[in-house]
Amino acid sequence: MRWAVCLCWQLLVIGYVFSSDVLGADDASSKASGVSFDLKQLSQIPEVFPADDLQVEGVKAFYYAGLPYHGKPTRVFAYYGVPKVEPGDEGKKFPAMVLIHGGGGTAFDRWVKVWNDRGYAAIAMDLCGCIPVGTYGNWKRHEQGGPPGWDASFGQLDDRIADQWTYQAVSAATLAHSLIRSYPEVDSERIGVTGISWGGYLTCIVSGVDSRFKLASPVYGCGYLGENSAWLSSFEKLGPEKAGVWLKQWDPSVYLPHAKMPMLWVNGTNDFAYPMDSWQKSYRLPKSEQTLCLRVRMPHGHGPAGENPEEIRVFADSILKQQKPLPRIIEQGVAGDDAWAKFESSVPIASAELAWTKDIGRWQDRKWEQSPATVDVATGRVSAKIPVEAKVFYLNLFDDRKSAVSSSHVER
Repeated sequence: MRWAVCLCWQLLVIGYVFSSDVLGADDASSKASGVSFDLKQLSQIPEVFPADDLQVEGVKAFYYAGLPYHGKPTRVFAYYGVPKVEPGDEGKKFPAMVLIHGGGGTAFDRWVKVWNDRGYAAIAMDLCGCIPVGTYGNWKRHEQGGPPGWDASFGQLDDRIADQWTYQAVSAATLAHSLIRSYPEVDSERIGVTGISWGGYLTCIVSGVDSRFKLASPVYGCGYLGENSAWLSSFEKLGPEKAGVWLKQWDPSVYLPHAKMPMLWVNGTNDFAYPMDSWQKSYRLPKSEQTLCLRVRMPHGHGPAGENPEEIRVFADSILKQQKPLPRIIEQGVAGDDAWAKFESSVPIASAELAWTKDIGRWQDRKWEQSPATVDVATGRVSAKIPVEAKVFYLNLFDDRKSAVSSSHVER
């Protein structure tokens, strides 16, 4: 019966037509599926409040004003940090990143420091009304927090839209952007956003809501959650009608067609939450340039797995620092038994592979194998023999910075 329920949800989403063209930073508001974000309000610099008891070395801790929740004011906890200013660089403006945590997470000072070490100012905020006191997934809530997040959002549909978690979280991330771009040490025209898991989900939505960002990089997160994701049982419990409402309001597929900035999509072949089929449908929605990094069996989580992929740094550097970009796959296809792709690269390609699986069924359970691929630098072409038993395959290019870019996966 699950396939029938999923099909019903899918038809509900497909049957919806945008009520307006969402979202440029110049628009007073943005609408999608009945949801409006007041961009004029969210572009204002939020008031900042001290958090003296939560200070840690190397970054600044504070609260900033979020949107009202059930008619009461809220505050959002955040860490902010900047790179060390070297002699002679006084007055230098830094590029910046807005960091959106995943499920069970909070504002992580270490993540801010990762980007500070890369030469970026960065802000990481808690989007579930918590402060970083406690343990992973059990952070302490503070008195002026907004709604609980992540899976709790499925039970908030009877609240007014502005009190539901996704609305509050997207707004808080947009306000964090407005805050960080107001700082004199930050170049407001060089700011990107990245998020992990549920934070990747939010990054997909934010990319369609806040066009001021110059780049976006969702890690794991994508749309089409009602078709194939870790939350199918949650939609089943909601029933088709309420599931359709949630998807029309909060599925990233509603917002991604309006993303205007370059995007880097990072995921693993066996991700438990965001499978490859929904991921592929999601990255095909924006009209801007999309780059893929699909690593075989990439682990899921915060820490080095989701925060430190070298591809995100290189991608950000190429756009915000005008440094050499990731290799770019410009065309791909199949010729007989060979998979091939044409590419452009300003750095040497160290190796290439064909990733493939002979399995069908749940994407999370498929066993992936890797075969060497041939790189012809002179013609900018990579190719590999497709094993007869392969049901799905794609190509990975690895440059001399150990960064990977991927072709779209092909099913047969």
